[in-house]
Amino acid sequence: MRWIHPLSPDTGETADVIGGKAYGLVLLRRLGLPVPPGFVIGTDACRAFLRDGRLPDGLDDELAVAVAALEETTDRRLGGPGRPLAVSVRSGARESMPGMMTTILNLGLTAAATAALETETETDDTRFALDARLRFLYGFATATTDLTAEALDAVVNEATGHDPGDARRLSRAIHEVEAAIGRRAGRPVPDDAAEQLRLAVAAVFSSWDTPRATTYRELHAIPHDLGTAVIVQAMVFGNRDDRSGTGVAFSRDPNTGEPVPFGEVLFGRQGEDVVSGRSSTLPLRDLADREPEVWTALLDALDRVEAHHRDTCYLEFTFEAGELWLLQARPGRFTGAAAVRLATDLADEGVIGRHEALLRVSPHDLRHARTRRLAATGGAGVLARGLGACPGVVAGRVATTADGAVRMAAEGPVILVRPETSPLDMRGIAVAAGIVTARGGPASHAAIVARTMGKPAVVGVAGLTVTGASVRAGGQVLPEGTLISIDGTGGEVVLGSPSVTTAATDPHLLRLLEWADEVSGDTSGRPADQRLHAAHAALRRHP
Repeated sequence: MRWIHPLSPDTGETADVIGGKAYGLVLLRRLGLPVPPGFVIGTDACRAFLRDGRLPDGLDDELAVAVAALEETTDRRLGGPGRPLAVSVRSGARESMPGMMTTILNLGLTAAATAALETETETDDTRFALDARLRFLYGFATATTDLTAEALDAVVNEATGHDPGDARRLSRAIHEVEAAIGRRAGRPVPDDAAEQLRLAVAAVFSSWDTPRATTYRELHAIPHDLGTAVIVQAMVFGNRDDRSGTGVAFSRDPNTGEPVPFGEVLFGRQGEDVVSGRSSTLPLRDLADREPEVWTALLDALDRVEAHHRDTCYLEFTFEAGELWLLQARPGRFTGAAAVRLATDLADEGVIGRHEALLRVSPHDLRHARTRRLAATGGAGVLARGLGACPGVVAGRVATTADGAVRMAAEGPVILVRPETSPLDMRGIAVAAGIVTARGGPASHAAIVARTMGKPAVVGVAGLTVTGASVRAGGQVLPEGTLISIDGTGGEVVLGSPSVTTAATDPHLLRLLEWADEVSGDTSGRPADQRLHAAHAALRRHP
């Protein structure tokens, strides 16, 4: 059996074999769009690993061959002291599971490779090389030990005095993080790139069975026996210089369906800084001013991918020294009012027919298509404001931890309030009625997961702090259990449970319902979801 497959445009493998993320990368290659070179370890290898508790026979040999081919393509050497190659190691199941499994960036930055990266022939930038090495250690530690990013932050802050601004302090932080990993793992971080890669692949496979991933699959009816692929690609460094960065982009606004590019970007950073929500991001449009050539290339990519799918699309991207690279592509998967507008707009544009537009909208979408908003209060009672990440209004008691949310949800609705969410919070997100985070933007982990689950969410709330079992906002301290309400459209967080208004019926919804009645012949004026259901039934009888 062959375990490893190329990320080439002529591969014939399906998403069942190479996973949805790798399948999307193959599509990008077929469209002639820029994708870092690499290879993918198929889902069958994961299933064998989970069954036997070890990497399958023959995988080591295939890894050696695949790495050698990647080294030839890039003219670099993994972990090498000359022209060093670093790679990303990412999960990719058939169905998207955002943030639920392990990712390790900058793998291969051994001591020798890090030293080579900072030389004049490479980057002539010691601080960048050390920052890249520290980022690798973070990813390796959280993937292979029970150390958390917060625990590692504490180690780094202790070593640098909360200011890792120069190379000397970064070197000290790296030494202390390596020591912390060694103490927890019982052995030092491997300085052999091939061993790093083996351990990383095993960690990604193991992450398929973590509680957070299992919970996510149960919530989204994803089979537990699929397994994940592992994608290995040459690194593109978004933290390389001030002309580098990373971001995510939708071809249309996921909150409204409006046909304008939507997303966020960070300059001088790597991808996990955006999706983790640990950093404050900038609106995607800022890319047009800072890097107009990258912006133009990104718009072209969004147009080409959307035209291929005949649907809105989502892209993850990195740019290094002004050059764009795409790291993930998938359909946008809108819900509620955004799904309604998207379907009607695509029909109006002639991309899809009216019958297909009807089938793309679910009765569940219609039940959430009329936007609920907090009634205007002139600002009275508003504790804080952030970014609306998923439309809707909900009231609930404050829970500051996932465990607290699970405990309190047995007695009524809760709002999970966190500095930012991570996959470790999945149990709490699952039971929460809504989500609030102090950090992060509309493509952070909290925002993406909230939209997939249809839960109102507010992210990036300035002035919000979470300390122990209390929240500070608007000059007030709110103990866990305090009743608050959130507006996932406007981004308001308010005390208590104020009145709610419902927006007038959207014209896109009215048009969709007219099409539904034409198909079903139903003019009885039943609720919107029932009218759509009748149209679906008619289309199934006479496709």
